[in-house]
Amino acid sequence: MFSEITNDVVNLRKCNGEIVKDIKASVQANMIFIEGSHILIETGDLIQRVMSNSGVETYEVIDPGFKEAFGSDIPAHYQIKHRNLGLPEAEKAIRQITYNFNGHNARVNNNSVDNSVNTANINSDIVEHIELLRSEITRLVKTPQEKQDALEVVGALEGQFQAEKPSKVVVKTLLSALPHAGSIASISSFLLAAIGG
Repeated sequence: MFSEITNDVVNLRKCNGEIVKDIKASVQANMIFIEGSHILIETGDLIQRVMSNSGVETYEVIDPGFKEAFGSDIPAHYQIKHRNLGLPEAEKAIRQITYNFNGHNARVNNNSVDNSVNTANINSDIVEHIELLRSEITRLVKTPQEKQDALEVVGALEGQFQAEKPSKVVVKTLLSALPHAGSIASISSFLLAAIGG
């Protein structure tokens, strides 16, 4: 039934910033029909139709109008009531979509140049000990492959300590993969203690 009338292709821009592309739809003056329950469409989401003439129409979802399947003849589908947005209004609505990020140095650039400076605050003692660990590995480990492997482990450790909540299990596992030379072992003990291990 729906495959015969869904000759439009739309993109869904959700309020949380997620974009679902290439959805088959039937765009009408007051309603948009989309077959299936594989995507969640909610009030306030934006639907954009890219037309064959390269024009783009943007619609704000007023009522998703989801309908469950009825028998074997009518599949689950949306009968979306929408509001057609003009170009300035559509651009403003797209800019107002909220992106949620967390963690050190999290950011997003959306059609813009990034001139920001982000600073991650890691305990200076930890930074000092990670650098000391690199230096000791470079000094003590003789074979190039072992040295490279050990330095990669240190890089992964540094990533863990930059995370909002370092994983004790991951840090312990990484530290146990390092060579067991005296100075490396004592630095490892400090780093393990730093996360309460």
